[in-house]
Amino acid sequence: MSAEVSEALRLAEGVRAGDRALIGRAVTLVESRAAKHEAGAAELLRALLPSSGGAHRVGISGVPGVGKSTFIEALGLHLVERGHRVAVLAVDPSSTITGGSILGDKSRMNALAMHAAAFVRPSPSAATLGGVARRTREAMVVLEAAGYDVVLVETVGVGQSETAVAEMVDTFCVLLLPGAGDELQGIKKGIVEHADLIVVNKADGENRARAEAARAEYDAALHYLRPRRECWRPRTLLASALERTGLEEVWETITEHRAALEGAGVFEANRIHQRKRWMWSHLEEALVDAFRTHPAVRAKLDDLERRVGAAELPASEAARELLRAFGL
Repeated sequence: MSAEVSEALRLAEGVRAGDRALIGRAVTLVESRAAKHEAGAAELLRALLPSSGGAHRVGISGVPGVGKSTFIEALGLHLVERGHRVAVLAVDPSSTITGGSILGDKSRMNALAMHAAAFVRPSPSAATLGGVARRTREAMVVLEAAGYDVVLVETVGVGQSETAVAEMVDTFCVLLLPGAGDELQGIKKGIVEHADLIVVNKADGENRARAEAARAEYDAALHYLRPRRECWRPRTLLASALERTGLEEVWETITEHRAALEGAGVFEANRIHQRKRWMWSHLEEALVDAFRTHPAVRAKLDDLERRVGAAELPASEAARELLRAFGL
C-alpha cells in the first residue's frame, strides 16, 4: 500500500470519527489541484462516498451587501441549538489579478465557527463561474461523511453565472434586500428562476415596512416565472439575521421543500443528476487544462491571441486553428 493511500485511509477514519483537525486536512486535500495530491484525494473520496449523501444541502445566494454571512451564521446557530450538526462552505471571491482571496467568512461567522456542532470552511472561488469553488462537491462529501446533517453553501454573489450552485444543492435560497429600488427590476431572472425560496433579509426596524412591500412585489413576480419543478412553487419569506427572526419559518420551508421533492419522487433523481454533472465538470476542467498546456497549442496561442486582438483574424478562425493544433 502506497504512502498516499495509507494516509488517505487514515484521514477517512478520522473524518468519520469527527476529528475536526483531520476533517480540515481532508477538505484541504480534496480541494488541492496539485498533481501530487491527486491519488490521495481520489482514494479519500472513494473511502468516504459510502458515508456521504445524508445531509440536506442548501445553497444561499445574494448580491454583496445583502447580509449572506450574517444570515448564514444566524441560521446555523438556530439549527445547532436544535440539535443539528451544521457545516458551512463559504466561498470567497478570488482576485482575477493576483488569484488571491480574502477568506474572511470564518472571521465573520466567529460564533458559529467556534460551536462544537458546526464547521465553517472558507474556500477561494478561483474565479470559477458559478460562484462556487472548483472542489465544492468534494468538500461536501467530506463534511457529510463527518456527520454534518446540514451543509450550507454560501456563494460569491456574482450574477447569473452563479446559478451553477443550484445544480449541487437540494434547496436553493436567494437573499434579497428590502427597498433596493424597483423591486421587480431587482429580480435577476437568471438567479431567481432557479430559486426554491426567496428570503427578504434585514426585515427589521425601519426596514420592516419596506421588507413587507418587497415581499409582496417579489411574490407577485414569481407567479410569472415557471417553477423549476411541478411539485413546488417558490415562496417568499421575511427574516432578520440581526434580530434572529423568521429563521424557524425559513428552515421549516426548506424541510417542506425536501419533503415535496421526496414525495414527488424527484429528490433522488436530482441527486443522480448532480453526481453525473460532477463527473462532467471534472471532464470539462481536465479538457481545458489539457488544451491550454498542449505543446502545439502553446506554440500558436500567443500569436493567434495577438492577431485576434489586433482585428487581423476572426476569433472563430483562430479557435479552429487551435483546435486543429490540438488534433481535433
